Amino acid sequence: MQLVLIFFIACLGLVIGSFVNVVIYRTLTGDSPLKGRSYCDKCKHLLAWYDNIPLLSFALLGGKCRYCQKKISLQYPIVEFTTMVLFLWWYLVGFAFFRLTQEPLVYLQPLFWLTVGVLLLIIVATDLLSYLIPDYAVFGLGLLALLYRSYLIKTGIMNPTDLTRALIGSLVLAILFAAIILLTKGKGMGWGDVKLVFVLGLLVGWPRLVVASFSAFFTGAVVSLFLLAVGKKRFGQTIPFGPFLILGAVIALLWGNAIWEWYWNLL
Repeated sequence: MQLVLIFFIACLGLVIGSFVNVVIYRTLTGDSPLKGRSYCDKCKHLLAWYDNIPLLSFALLGGKCRYCQKKISLQYPIVEFTTMVLFLWWYLVGFAFFRLTQEPLVYLQPLFWLTVGVLLLIIVATDLLSYLIPDYAVFGLGLLALLYRSYLIKTGIMNPTDLTRALIGSLVLAILFAAIILLTKGKGMGWGDVKLVFVLGLLVGWPRLVVASFSAFFTGAVVSLFLLAVGKKRFGQTIPFGPFLILGAVIALLWGNAIWEWYWNLL
């Protein structure tokens, strides 16, 4: 039964990943993800159901459209596979890691973090593809974070002071990011990053938001130097910063407290 459930979770992740691809593509084109059936982004031909089986259709078609024979973007299998891995990790590891025992949070908390994960994946993909961070994804994350934290306070699980510190810390980080944009005339990062860092601060809380921001700048610098070294980027060119902010938030969620304590012990 456990293997059957794992298989079901994996299939569900692939299905959600397929829909996430639709959301990403139509975000970039300005269309509604609920508007009509899926179609080839090259020839616009409507796709049959057997052309839309996550991962399998891509493999059977050899990575090409059945109708125009043009290559299908690797975005589609990568996002589907990543979403499946996210669902499997959530069920096998994250479900227990983020789980509270108080009803109804025993079910709501894991569902909250899974939804957060899907929204973060949408942000990462759209930022990598077009340097765009969708407002609806950031707003959704912010609303979820506030509702979740407010419920934790109402039930006595979370101290109201923790939310206040998270709000203040998030605001300070957003102001610092805005200052970077103004000083660099938009070359350092975009306004989407400002909105994103504020919301991520609400998600991870204080003091983990400090770990998240430091990790984002550190990993971003390492990747930038690597891209310069291999000739993929030149000085003056930018890279999407949203994925690094999200990577920093993930690091902070998993190991933020331990990193923070280690840092203060060094001092």
